[in-house]
Amino acid sequence: MRVYLETFGCQMNELDSELVRGQLGSLGYQFVERDDEAQVLLYNTCSVRELAEQKALSRVGIVGVRKREGERLILGILGCMAERDGLDMLRRHPQVDILCGPAELDKLPQLIDNVRRAQDAERGELARERGVALAGNRSRRTATLSAAEDGLESLDLSRAFDADAREQPWSAYVRITRGCNKFCTYCVVPYTRGAEVHRPPDHIVEECRRLVDAGAIEITLLGQTVNHYRYTHGTAVTVGGREAPQVGPGLRAFRDDSAPIARTTTFADLLRRIHDEVPGLQRLRFVTSYPRDFGPDVLAAMRDAPRICRYLHAPAQSGSDAVLARMNRGYTVAEYEEFVARTFEALPDATLAGDIIVGFPGETDEDFERTCSLVRRLPFKNNFIFKYSPRPGTTAIDRYPDDIPDEVKRWRNNTLLAIQSETSARVHAQWVGKRVPVLFDSVRARAAASRPASGTVALRVGGEPVDAPSVAGWQAIGRTAGDLIVAVPVASEEAGRAMCGSIREVALESAQALLLTGKNVQ
Repeated sequence: MRVYLETFGCQMNELDSELVRGQLGSLGYQFVERDDEAQVLLYNTCSVRELAEQKALSRVGIVGVRKREGERLILGILGCMAERDGLDMLRRHPQVDILCGPAELDKLPQLIDNVRRAQDAERGELARERGVALAGNRSRRTATLSAAEDGLESLDLSRAFDADAREQPWSAYVRITRGCNKFCTYCVVPYTRGAEVHRPPDHIVEECRRLVDAGAIEITLLGQTVNHYRYTHGTAVTVGGREAPQVGPGLRAFRDDSAPIARTTTFADLLRRIHDEVPGLQRLRFVTSYPRDFGPDVLAAMRDAPRICRYLHAPAQSGSDAVLARMNRGYTVAEYEEFVARTFEALPDATLAGDIIVGFPGETDEDFERTCSLVRRLPFKNNFIFKYSPRPGTTAIDRYPDDIPDEVKRWRNNTLLAIQSETSARVHAQWVGKRVPVLFDSVRARAAASRPASGTVALRVGGEPVDAPSVAGWQAIGRTAGDLIVAVPVASEEAGRAMCGSIREVALESAQALLLTGKNVQ
């Protein structure tokens, strides 16, 4: 059967979709690039941001029209929306055939097969033709045994390692933890992805080794709170004689200053293992970090291991202690700034990025100004800035009235974006005159200064067709180890594509708010 898979949201979802592709591909399913060519349409959804959710629902509506016009399709909703909305989604959107939560993706082939067989037999009521796999009350796993029974580990272990399985074969994601224990009031992730479950370090190292053997030169370790990774060895539960995933130790383990118990692999230990045991890996990244529990041992590992990228994505979310408390972030502004100071003391050439929400319930003008001040003070290379929108299933939607008018949210969002642009420009300007290794991943046309009378021409930039002004030249685009975007001129589109997947030294010559430009010196 032909399958169209579209992903909405974060890097976690991108990895989930890659694993689904490998799983279904091994069973003979054929993936297509156009939804009108598919018999099975799968949308891997996100509930964190309203825009991503609305895009997914728009696709669901379009498929509903196609079904009513007589097309025989299987429509599946995967990920956080499926888990959060549950059977209510089937009531509101009867065109949906499959619901599969992020903790149950290993069951997807069976769900598709069941729906297909029901359709082929042309029997049974609509409700019987649907497939549902949701974690339900198991989403907050509380025992190591439950984690060991988690079929997602099999999905991770059975991923397709060949380069064709990834859009950029030189780069790959590896999940080290699933779920979250933070319970920020604006976030639905702890309920849709469950409690923190940490994968065995041997599994992670082996996965990294196989990816490098298949051509990856950069790996990004993923976790909702990646620096909470901690695996205790010697537990009774194993799978097939091997250690199994286990539920994380909880926040107390990161509030205790005593050393970890014997036979424990911490996040710092895991970074060192991957760095030392997979020597062919040229870049090791990780996201996302929680600032309060980011220990000095992790900074030391980053300092001492040259192939670990000195880049941290550690969301501040607000510059106001009052707002942070309502968000249940678990730290103060002073504690966040102390984390940043420790980072740059240990790693002077590090780069920092984050997320910020404006217009959270109860945010006063003074609260917002404190956030603006934080962005001015700290060396954020960039921040992803969002207007608060109430998300179903979160604590905030029931606890705090959404009392900030939308026009105020928009003004605060635009104001903070302008301040961040000034901060980004200062951070990028500090790199001018340096030589840095850059991993190139795309090529784009550089537009002429003015548009010719003939209008626009069709170009293919970053793999997507767009309309653009006439071409004044081409640029190869890449990123430094600190995740700074770099552009260098190239003679042609072909020359730029030949650089993709390679790391080359670049002399940086100029800077903008979100872009460095330079020349290739190799």
